[in-house]
Amino acid sequence: MRIVFMGTPDFAVPALDALVAAGHEIAAVYTQPPRPGGRRGKAEVPTPVHVRADALGLPVLTPVTLRGAEAQQAFAAHAADVAVVAAYGLILPRPVLDAPVHGCLNIHASLLPRWRGAAPIQRAILAGDAETGVGIMQMEAGLDTGVVRAEARTTVDGKTAGELTAELAVVGATLMIEVLGDLDRYPPVPQPSDGVTYAAKIDKAEARIDWTRSATEIERQVRAFNPAPGAWFEIGGERIKLLAATVQGGGGAPGTVIGDALEVACGDGVLVPVAVQRAGRGMVVTAELLRGFPVTAGTHLA
Repeated sequence: MRIVFMGTPDFAVPALDALVAAGHEIAAVYTQPPRPGGRRGKAEVPTPVHVRADALGLPVLTPVTLRGAEAQQAFAAHAADVAVVAAYGLILPRPVLDAPVHGCLNIHASLLPRWRGAAPIQRAILAGDAETGVGIMQMEAGLDTGVVRAEARTTVDGKTAGELTAELAVVGATLMIEVLGDLDRYPPVPQPSDGVTYAAKIDKAEARIDWTRSATEIERQVRAFNPAPGAWFEIGGERIKLLAATVQGGGGAPGTVIGDALEVACGDGVLVPVAVQRAGRGMVVTAELLRGFPVTAGTHLA
């Protein structure tokens, strides 16, 4: 097929690679414009998809919007059989959705209609979902409301957002190749009207740990925000990122260290930090942190 690919983060790169490996013709790659992100935020950094497309020798376009007639005409001029979309980040207006012969197919990282929206992987972890997955959805004007052509499932099973994202990226890429190989074999199925939930974009304020919550909820928060933005707390005014933790029984005043391994009492249960990171430093196991940064039992964490 002749394909326009639209994607931005690392999640989208396996799909682009899979399309090229499968022998599809990539007419153009659309991705978000470069953003300041170099040293001190001065240098503009291209997206992961942009970098990969350049390496593959593919034409790259980085429009700020697709709402204008000129941008829509340019998109239609690619004469694509289908557009493949994976975490692109721009709204696709109706003229763009309708331009390819077979429309726009999106790789969405949830089992729709659960977790429509911007952060399905993080929200699934935060909610304690036992399983999640990826679907190939025919895009329409609504927010992730389109019919689904195929889906694949996986267990959450203690995975971080980073681990789950990497897994679903590969699963989604493979599934997209299967669907494109025989569209008739994957007829569109409307989403159920029951079970709709929305995965709101992650606010950085959500990353601060509230020790009055249960240890189980906080452990999910740690996994959901690993690698970014990183769940955090403060010791003596210094911010500490918590990258991995376990839960055990017991209790005490929420936020109080109750042992010599930085065990912290929560609203229900005890959280045991496993891997942490001080500002400007690398990740270390908790025992290593405590060797140079002692935290005694009875210390209250903010």
